[in-house]
Amino acid sequence: MNGKNVAAIIEPQLQERIDKEIEGINFTKNFRSATAEEWYVFLPGFQDQHTGGAAGKVIIHYNLYGNRDVFINTTIIFDAPELYDTQLHPLVYALADEIVNRLVGYADTLLSVHAGENSYQAEYIAEQNR
Repeated sequence: MNGKNVAAIIEPQLQERIDKEIEGINFTKNFRSATAEEWYVFLPGFQDQHTGGAAGKVIIHYNLYGNRDVFINTTIIFDAPELYDTQLHPLVYALADEIVNRLVGYADTLLSVHAGENSYQAEYIAEQNR
């Protein structure tokens, strides 16, 4: 199949916005225990409208099943109400994917994203664990 029959599913302007937000994403660790971490997520174009701070937070909870089996539950909560706009679902999805890749890596992960109507759940399963 040639590339001529493939249509872009993300508008170029939205792709530019996605690239800008991912390039400027920053994290600050707020809390850590033996089985959990909490991170604040800062984005260049979004912030919590009440505090003017982080656009969201990530809670990573580790379920330890022995010496080598680890499963991670990750919750991303976006506090910037602009990210609830359904037209920005590709942006929310790309941000969540980048957050998981940076903070969790390639471990098996159950993901829950809270972003108004853009909320969703997903599983990340490492290739070697299939």
